[in-house]
Amino acid sequence: MLKKSIIEEIDPRRLLAQVARILDQSGIAYAVTGGVAVFVWGKPRFTADIDIVVQLKAESVDHLARVLRSLSEASYVSEEMMRHALAHKGEFNFIDGASGVKVDFWVLGDDPFEKSQLSRRIRRKVAGEKVFFVSPEDLILSKLRWYEESGSSRQLEDVESVLKIQKKLDVRYIRRWARVHGTSTLLEPLLKKKFLRGSTS
Repeated sequence: MLKKSIIEEIDPRRLLAQVARILDQSGIAYAVTGGVAVFVWGKPRFTADIDIVVQLKAESVDHLARVLRSLSEASYVSEEMMRHALAHKGEFNFIDGASGVKVDFWVLGDDPFEKSQLSRRIRRKVAGEKVFFVSPEDLILSKLRWYEESGSSRQLEDVESVLKIQKKLDVRYIRRWARVHGTSTLLEPLLKKKFLRGSTS
């Protein structure tokens, strides 16, 4: 019984459900992205962090920090880093004291694609809580952009994973935004592989 309770305490899904509830109750629009979203839309893989895009306002900073800290002892979040992320549309982190799991919050700006991500988000049940995730199409587009920034092959592997698992994708939407982002040369070979795989299945 002790072993089971320890496993439940460090389960990142439990923390994700708690954070999603806090964001919903605080009126902060959000969507889960990154590796956790790949777990939902593609092939499950290990991920150490939880990535969430948020539409944060200055008046919500102190409240959000206070409620996040209340989740467990030794939890960490910095209001200074939150305000810096808000000003520069960047990232701030929350570390859960109970599990050690890190949540990376990415503050959205007024970019049309970022607004589109939130308008197209999809709810899935996680640990008894309904949690918003970016759509599979928006996850693909984000991963292509992250590959261009980082050069990490993991990003393209994740794109392939989502393309393989998801049978009904809005390809026109993906292609349109890939042209805007300048990632079409990355996308098209992956789409070709998907279509070839589909024609031989």
